[in-house]
Amino acid sequence: MIARVPETDTPSTVTFVKGESFAKMAWRVVKARPSRVIGLAIIVLFTLMGLFGPLIYPHNLPIDPNAIYAPPSLKYPLGTDFEGTSNLALVITGARYVLFAALMAAIFTVVFGTGVGLVSGYFLGATDSILMRITDFILTIPGFPLLVVLSTVWNFGQPIAMGFVLGITGWGGLARAVRSQTLSLRERGFIEAARGMGLPWWHIVFREILPNMGPYIAMNLLVSVTGAIYAEVGLFYLGVVPFHVNNWGVMLNLAVFTGGAMQSPQALPYLLAPLVAILLLTLGVVLFLDALDEIFNPRLREAA
Repeated sequence: MIARVPETDTPSTVTFVKGESFAKMAWRVVKARPSRVIGLAIIVLFTLMGLFGPLIYPHNLPIDPNAIYAPPSLKYPLGTDFEGTSNLALVITGARYVLFAALMAAIFTVVFGTGVGLVSGYFLGATDSILMRITDFILTIPGFPLLVVLSTVWNFGQPIAMGFVLGITGWGGLARAVRSQTLSLRERGFIEAARGMGLPWWHIVFREILPNMGPYIAMNLLVSVTGAIYAEVGLFYLGVVPFHVNNWGVMLNLAVFTGGAMQSPQALPYLLAPLVAILLLTLGVVLFLDALDEIFNPRLREAA
């Protein structure tokens, strides 16, 4: 999924009120709408959950055999699973792996896609042709089936490994978009002036072109996180990744194939707990993307 490109006519993509810092401007844009504050709060909540949740509410608490499939209550806010373990503890513990692997996948996607797009769009010629044919090959490969095949020979138990594989299979669309933006920017007056001054290519690419695509890349980084969450949860749900790690996909798999959540109403809380977590996190990203769009797009900010 590719975020919308902020429209800019000059090298500067962010404007400020006189005497206002970037942080103050960003917070002003965020708090302008309650939905943006809610989105930011959800993202912060899940981030803190992944970092500190397992320390505060570990999943390996003593299991109560009398609390199997207990309904939501004060003691078990999201109910329990087929072993009597708190669903809330499982969701909190699973958030760490899910978020870390998704962040790694987003970083690898942005690094690969941005690098290929910049080099291809700036140098053109044979370099452009070779890189775009590689990109076309990546885009034609069905991503999720490829991940299923790779999971049979690659240990996805480590979040960095999971993120790397998700990244190398998902950078094609971003590379195409970055190349298009690079082709547009390289014809701008300030780039022509930089070349006329004899500045080296690396200075032009990394100091002139790349900063102008920073907002677009930042938005795609956040969008890539949600796509990576869906992919990794799907792999765990299918059971192609070892279950020795805590993951929301593992919860879904066990709820459906072991816990009988599709047949027993008592098991529904175990099935719904990870689904609600995924939906909430996605909602937070979507709501906050609206704020990022306005933060990095002066025209939208002026219209608002």
